[in-house]
Amino acid sequence: MSVTSQPTGSIPVQLRHVSGHRSRPFPLGVAESVLGVAEVDGAVNLAVYAPGVAALDVVFTDAGFPVDAVPSPEDLHRAPLFDVTDHVHHGTVPGLGYGSLYALVARDRRIPGVSRTGRRTSGRGKVLPQLLLDPYGDAVVERGGVFWSTRVSGEFEWNGAAKPHTPLRDTIIYEAHVIGQTKLHPGIPEELRGTYAGLAHPVMLEYLTYLGVTAVELLPVHHHRDEDHLQAEGLQNYWGYNSVSFFAPHPGYATAAAQAAGPRAVQDEFKGMVKLLHEAGIEVLLDVVYNHTAEEGPGGPTLCWRGLGDEHYYRHDAAGRYLDTTGCGNTLNFNDPQVVRMTVDSLRRWVTDFQIDGFRFDLAVTMCRDGAHHYTNRHPFLVAVQADPVLAGTKLIAEPWDVGIGGWKTGHFPAGWSDWNDRFRDVVRDFWVADRGAMEHGGQGGSTARLADSLSGSAGLFEASGRSALASVNLVTAHDGFTLADLVSYNEKHNEANREDNRDGNSHNRSYNHGAEGPTEDVDILESRAQTARNVMATLLLSLGVPMITAGDEIGRSQGGNNNAYCQNNGISWTDWDLDERQERMLATTRRLIAVRKAFLAGQPYSYPARDLGYLKWFNEEGQPMTEAAWADSGHRLLQLLIGVPGGRSTGLIVFNGGLETVPFRLPVPEELRGITGEHGAELQAFALQLSTALHGELRRGAFFAPGDRDRIEATSITLYSV
Repeated sequence: MSVTSQPTGSIPVQLRHVSGHRSRPFPLGVAESVLGVAEVDGAVNLAVYAPGVAALDVVFTDAGFPVDAVPSPEDLHRAPLFDVTDHVHHGTVPGLGYGSLYALVARDRRIPGVSRTGRRTSGRGKVLPQLLLDPYGDAVVERGGVFWSTRVSGEFEWNGAAKPHTPLRDTIIYEAHVIGQTKLHPGIPEELRGTYAGLAHPVMLEYLTYLGVTAVELLPVHHHRDEDHLQAEGLQNYWGYNSVSFFAPHPGYATAAAQAAGPRAVQDEFKGMVKLLHEAGIEVLLDVVYNHTAEEGPGGPTLCWRGLGDEHYYRHDAAGRYLDTTGCGNTLNFNDPQVVRMTVDSLRRWVTDFQIDGFRFDLAVTMCRDGAHHYTNRHPFLVAVQADPVLAGTKLIAEPWDVGIGGWKTGHFPAGWSDWNDRFRDVVRDFWVADRGAMEHGGQGGSTARLADSLSGSAGLFEASGRSALASVNLVTAHDGFTLADLVSYNEKHNEANREDNRDGNSHNRSYNHGAEGPTEDVDILESRAQTARNVMATLLLSLGVPMITAGDEIGRSQGGNNNAYCQNNGISWTDWDLDERQERMLATTRRLIAVRKAFLAGQPYSYPARDLGYLKWFNEEGQPMTEAAWADSGHRLLQLLIGVPGGRSTGLIVFNGGLETVPFRLPVPEELRGITGEHGAELQAFALQLSTALHGELRRGAFFAPGDRDRIEATSITLYSV
């Protein structure tokens, strides 16, 4: 370990003659007490990884700096980080207390009005430039257009609120945006709408528990900024995939009262949200963006990492140019151990200080590319996360792709991770939406084989990695792309509001408008759309794996055909809670499906389906086992699935009709059910109709059938029976 010292004149007088360490290079960030370092009243240890800077100073205000004040040079002290250990600059800094605003600056950079000796000067009237943020800062504040790091006390009274620790097999994820979920909700006080507090308001907690989801997955809540090009257009980065800090919650999602009170109040509001969600039995997962930062590409703002060590924090090619596998201008360099360390430390902070239950990693492949820029499932980042005791039991979900070469890696993450399953998304969209459009226009749909693989947990994708169906996070929609309502209402994207001439967003959506583009008053079209949406939701919630519902899909939320609403912090993105009759039925169907799923899983052994897959038996319209010819026949659009575990308390039969005609069919015949037993070894004797997605299907709920009996299933619908 190499240590270089600065001249003694730059060292606080209290430390000039102490034996042992004057400061230490760990932990990174600000620490009040570090083992082996002499205690100095009112001083902290500050350590910053800055391999691109020869010598580093910190400038800071007094503790408790007014939350509504803009610092001027006369408010600032300047102190050196007088030791450097393996590119970590560290020093003991007196006076950097809670509420101090601070930033980092290279020793040789002059700041007009701020003395290098640490003494205040007369800098009144001078405008301070953007200096460098502490990557580990407790919080970030913006004053007069300049970002500052600040210290925040982490004290919070959790009152014994415990994490729910929901088993992965019982998890139902609800992907939501802090603003959009409550901004238009009439039952939530106006001052709380669109905030952390609003998301935890009793009205919203009641709704989430009423719906039956077990976890909310929040779009990014790390402190972020709007890209320069969006600011020029008067738009905002609504989704938040543009981090300024990996350690601090975004203040713009707090109530106006909390923002006015300062960073401590913002963090308390965030923690209060988590606490109340946990008390309601709902986990909190965060969508996290560690693949790139808000510093954008060449010519972008220098806020932190670029100024501290551009060549170390970011990936570069052999010619020294940014190597971008994110599409956002820069890519963090996970081949630098300190970048891995920063990310793991950030995760640990969210798990410990904020009691977060899990993470969804945006463009996770980027974080797992080696020195040759190839993905490896043994990357040091993956090893570090899996080996970390603080993160044990935390839900880890990969978005298993990026925009680089060889970037699609669904099914290739290691044990302990689950992957967003884009193949599931595409297959379900094809079978129920795009195929219907093709068939109604004289074409053909696909066979049931791909649908069956998706229903059974996409074993072909995940077995090679040694993982079960629980590695598959099943989704049909997400924040990016069409909502479910738009998936069945638009053939084309309509992103004109993004001011990119409709060039942005995916043009291949596997969507179908059912006969009219967008809003219509045609009742037949509206009913067809609603039925297709119910089919998609039923398939999502009845498949093996971990389902993820996009917030608002359960009530038919539309974005007007915008499939890339990343910059629409307005009614395009916000959930409208004024529901019509069809939306009410969609909500009731979703609730019923979630209840059926929970009841089925409650009747299975704890090991199901991770270790005990039970049985998945497939039958044709005659109640006979599917043949190879039937699997391959694109004209064969009816499929029966009998699912359960020998001796389990619940067994289900799901019948899918992806054709355009009502089909008479025969339930599985008795001879094919021999040896399949329910609870206490009883033979399967009766089928009770529990749910149908057909227009009037609910009228038949409760009908009973014996094995081998005849029934009929309406066109493009699903019928569910309990056995």
